[in-house]
Amino acid sequence: MPTLSRDREGAGTPTNCSTANPDRKGGVSSDANRDREGAGTPTNRSTANPDRKGGVSVDPNPNPQPAHNSTPTDSTQNHPMPNHTRRNFLGALAGTAAALQAEPLGMPAGFQVFPIREALAKDFPGTLRQMAEIGYKTTEMCSPPGYVSSGFGPLVSMSAATMKKTIQDAGLRCESCHYGAKELKENLDERIAFAKELGLKQMILSSFGLPQTATLDDWKKAADGLNPIGEKMQKAGIQCGFHNHNGEFKELGGVLIYDELMRRLDPKLVKMQFQVAVVSIGFQAATYMEKYPGRILSLHLADWDSATKKSVAVGKGSVDWKQLFAKARKGGVKNYFVEVNMDAMQESYPFLRSLKV
Repeated sequence: MPTLSRDREGAGTPTNCSTANPDRKGGVSSDANRDREGAGTPTNRSTANPDRKGGVSVDPNPNPQPAHNSTPTDSTQNHPMPNHTRRNFLGALAGTAAALQAEPLGMPAGFQVFPIREALAKDFPGTLRQMAEIGYKTTEMCSPPGYVSSGFGPLVSMSAATMKKTIQDAGLRCESCHYGAKELKENLDERIAFAKELGLKQMILSSFGLPQTATLDDWKKAADGLNPIGEKMQKAGIQCGFHNHNGEFKELGGVLIYDELMRRLDPKLVKMQFQVAVVSIGFQAATYMEKYPGRILSLHLADWDSATKKSVAVGKGSVDWKQLFAKARKGGVKNYFVEVNMDAMQESYPFLRSLKV
């Protein structure tokens, strides 16, 4: 999510994945300014065209999986393979399938829903199926109650069980979701309960919602306040995370805000989700994964064309993805989510699929 100004949030408002007014240029949607909930109606740059129109619909009839009932046979014998031969055959077959499905770090490619939120709100199951058809296998949601003004209103009434089933029926799974600061402060128990039923492994605070004029002390106070939230999530079996924007990569009094946050946040209670798009302002994700091993849980992927100064699909810009994923492997990254518009998501997946790290 290249954020050019997501740090300019209104205090206490939900953010990122997040919340409102993406300002990505060049065909790739940004989560910049998404934190300014209620600042206006965000525009969706997604080009998805699901067939269904109107409100959210849940497909009760997922496509059935084909059965595999045949027993492999030895080509030189007229009888079923011995058990050990059959095991070898199936093992080799599984290895071949894994190689064909290889994605960076051996992790399934995921996508963030914010750039396609308008299509998602009109046809939740159809848009998810469209993403699965591209090849994506996981999705990262945004908390509908926290992002009503960003276009997630039609999903607010959907139960966690229905949402989970709809995602699974599309051939996807969801293990991560973004939240705004206000809802985590005021409705934490409710959000944790929903997250557990949805099957989340991590809950990500997308922004502190601090104004652009925030002091370093303001950032310190916000970080200190996230630790007890992270502790409560951890007791529920869910990892708390924090997602950066461009704003964390400016200095106040000679101190880089991101480094100060890393000093204040408990490394066990709060992990980081790193937005690779800060490459647009000169910061490399690989540098921080090396600097803070074990503390960066997740990545948001987008690329940057330094010649045109535009955000582009993954693999189409200046990010050294081999280096980044090599550092991610050592740094303990557990998942990653592409966050660009639909066209760029379609372009990004083949690159990730072919990337050898």
